[in-house]
Parts: sequence; C-alpha cells; structure tokens
Amino acid sequence: MNEAINSQPLIDIKSPKVQWPWTVETKQLLTDANELKNALLNIEKPLYFAQSGGQFGASHEVNSSNNASQTTDVVAFAQAIKADELGSEAFKQAHGVKYAYHGGAMANGIASVELVIALGKAGFLCSFGAAGLIPDVIEASIKRIQAALPNGPFAVNLIHAPSEEALESGAVERFLKLGVNTVEASAFLGLTEHIVYYRVAGLSENTDGSVNIGNKVIAKISRTEVAEKFMSPAPQKLLDKLLAAGKITAKQAELALKVPMADDITAEADSGGHTDNRPFLTLLPTIIKQRDQIQLEYDYAVPLRVGAGGGIGTPESMLAAFNMGAAYVVLGSVNQACVEAGASEHTRKLLANVEMADVTMAPAADMFEMGVKLQVVKRGSMFAMRANKLYELYSNYSSIEAIPQLEREKVEKQIFRQNLDQVWQITMDFFEQRDPEMLARAKNDPKRKMALIFRWYLGLSSRWSNIGEKGREMDYQIWAGPSLGAFNSWVKESYLADFQQRKAVDIALHLLTGTAYLARINQLKYQGVNVDSSLLNYQPTHTLLTD
Repeated sequence: MNEAINSQPLIDIKSPKVQWPWTVETKQLLTDANELKNALLNIEKPLYFAQSGGQFGASHEVNSSNNASQTTDVVAFAQAIKADELGSEAFKQAHGVKYAYHGGAMANGIASVELVIALGKAGFLCSFGAAGLIPDVIEASIKRIQAALPNGPFAVNLIHAPSEEALESGAVERFLKLGVNTVEASAFLGLTEHIVYYRVAGLSENTDGSVNIGNKVIAKISRTEVAEKFMSPAPQKLLDKLLAAGKITAKQAELALKVPMADDITAEADSGGHTDNRPFLTLLPTIIKQRDQIQLEYDYAVPLRVGAGGGIGTPESMLAAFNMGAAYVVLGSVNQACVEAGASEHTRKLLANVEMADVTMAPAADMFEMGVKLQVVKRGSMFAMRANKLYELYSNYSSIEAIPQLEREKVEKQIFRQNLDQVWQITMDFFEQRDPEMLARAKNDPKRKMALIFRWYLGLSSRWSNIGEKGREMDYQIWAGPSLGAFNSWVKESYLADFQQRKAVDIALHLLTGTAYLARINQLKYQGVNVDSSLLNYQPTHTLLTD
C-alpha cells in the first residue's frame, strides 16, 4: 500500500453503530498514518479504535488498569483473524493441513513433485498433476513425494479418461498399490468403475460401527448433475461389478452405501484447462445448496464440504469465496507461474504477463472427439487457433484422405511440420505402448484415425510448453484462466511481478493474509467507520517466507 496519504484521515467515524464495553489509554493510541497501516496489517492482533483530542487512533490492547490517568471509549473493533483461521476446520483436520487452501492439480506434472512438496511442508494440501502421465512416471513421482512427505499432506490427481480408459484404471491400481489416501478427481462426466474402486477399496468399519474412509476423494465439478453423483453413495451396479470381480469385499460394498463418493466437492468455476466457464458467484451457492439438500436426504455422519476453485487470484476473490461459505479455496493458474511448477521458464515468464483477456477456449486432447474444450493462453501462442482449425477439419471430413489436398498441405506445413502419414506412424508407435486397444479400433475406423493424428499435436503442444521445446514456442498449449490476469494486475507494482520471485508458499501466504486483512476492513465498515481508499487493498511488499 504505497499510495500517497492525503490530508483526510485514513480512518474516521462520524456516528458509531456499536457501543463496545471497553476503553483504551489515550497514550497508547496509534494515530500516525503509517502506524495505523501497520496495525491493520498485524492481523494476528485485535484492534480497538477510539477518538482522543479530535484524532482517531487504534490500540492493540484495551485498558485493564484502574490506575490509568486518561482513557477513552472504544468506538470500533477489528478482531484478530489469522490466515490459518480462514475456511473450514473440518477440512484442515481431515487432510492434516494448517490452511484451507488447496493447490489444484495441473496435468502433465505441471503441478510438480516440487510444488506438492513445497506446499505440503508449509501446511498446504496440493495435488500432483498425474493426468496425462503414464503409470510408471506417476509411481516414481508418488514415491518421491512420499519420501519427502511421509505423513502427508498431499493428493494425486485422477482425471477421467473416457478415450483412454487404461490410463484411468492404471492410475488407480498404482494409487492403491502405493497407499495414496487422497485423490483429486477431475473432468469426470459421471462415475466410473475405477473411481468407485478407489473409494470403496479404502472403506472399513470402526469398532463403534461407523465407517472409516481410508481413501479420500476431492471431486472437482462444475455441473450439478455430476456433483449429485459424487455427493451420493456409490451406485449399486458398479458395486456389484466390483464384487463380482473380487476387487472389493461384501462388507465394503455394504459400507459404501453409508458414505458419499467424495469427502469434498470443489465447485470449479472459470478455471484454466477443462472448464465450463461458470462464474463462481453463481456456481458456488448452487452447489452448497445442493449439498445441503443431499445431506438432508442421506444424513451422512460427516457432511460433505464444498470448496471454490476457478476465478480466484486475489485477496478480494478469496474473501468472496470464504464469505459465500466455501470450506476451502483451490488455486491452479496462479501456481503454474511459480518457480516450483513443472513449466518451462519461457512459459512461466509468459504467464507472468498474462492479462484477464489473454485467454480463450480450445479443443481438449483427451476429449477431442467429444468436442470438449479447455481454457488456454492466447497471448504469445497460436495453439488455440491451430487446435480449433484441426477440430473444424475433424468435424467436416470423414477421414484424413477426405481433406482437400490444399488444406492438408497447409496443416502439414504450418501445424505438424511433417507429412500426416509420418505422424500416423509415430502415433501408432506411441499407442502400441500406451493403449493397443485404442490403436486397434482406429485402424478400422478412418474417423478415429484422424482424431488420433490430430491429438498428436494437441498432446505434444502441452509437453512442448513444459520442457521449453525450442522452435515450437508459438505452439505451446498453456492452461490458464482469467484469475491469473487478475493476480498479475494485483502484484504488478510488487516484487512478485518478477516471475523468478514467485514461490508458491509465499504467494499462498500473501493471498490468505490479504484475505484476512480485507475481512478486518469490512468489519470496520459495518461499524460505521470511514476507511480511506488507500487502505482498501492489500499489496505484497516483501516475502513472508521465514526460511
């Protein structure tokens, strides 16, 4: 907060709305502008406001002595609000964390091992971005995280893979093998056998007859129909299928009907990556109300918690989420620009300059045939335009051979930079290792074959961004939502404008501290206090990291 101080008082009150039963010693009142700012920033101490000699000031302590020579009545009060007091205590206890702040999964390891460990050691939950990675890489990454965080906290992403079911099932098998006890389920269109298997395989009965949930699920959703499935118990038909396969016990199938499919529901609004571009101001209260209705129906022993993700990149938006009832907040786009993220330096530098309008929608590689889109950066990249061109060709033609020769030559030269027959050969080699069944289907289906060829570009473009592939900068697929632009605007005049200074824990602490600060400002406003505009925002001036 570096704004020039004008001649008007920073804080003033004309007609107090509350009569507080306290007094403060006039000699303890802080009346200097800088003193008042610092007192407000000291969020871990309460503030008592009073007037003396026509000046408005504040003190961290009330008068407790009968011998005080001069005292004055308290006319406004701002309680202490610690950063770790925001959000749901139940969420913190369930996941063994200090803060109700979740670093969301970003696919292909962008939410990296390093990011998960850094946040985890500081008392934050973070999900490893396992989506898009093969099971062997996922396993090696989980083992590294477990070595650094033997007692947690951490989660691993499980993404719905309707076109590559083997990846989803393979990930679950590794999670169960390695004892991963929390997954963040994302992009699910409905429940699958694999997510149900993970959930139910961790159920057991406590000595008092209650259900012990060994495998926690945080479901990231943006639609009420999907939310309902995760808020409800596992469907009987999938339980019967798992029972028949010998994957779960009869007791586990019985217990599954007593608990919801998820412990936490993240209302995912206008986020980077897979998104329906929903504003969380409308989505979050809708999902909270839906949770309350389902709780009435099932009377779960431990009610579901609802958090907010997407669109959160400033203390103002975070405060809005908590004020609306979010149990926790989830950030992804902001973390992608941090030094710990699994993104190249070129990408992180680009992200640090993204503005709110610098994002757009483009086809998703994993759900290309379904027409599903995700949100990406359009500034400094032609990926979105080129990916949309490929989907246009896929929609208009039945096969690669049906594409007009001029159009084919154009995409070969501008997008693929090689003959499509060569791309198909590379694609076949890839899926021989990854998913032979999908390849077999594509060989007999020209339309599916075309989809796999186009997905070659969509899939590699994200990898190019992560590894910093030289010469392919204009093809980088970089997932981000407008919240990143809001964050960049907020830190523009601070040391965090430099992408090399962005550390995930430091940013998280600033966001939470700023949220608590703004909550205190609002408390004063409700009591009739006039607050100068220079105090209506929180800006990071120095790192909050202590080591």
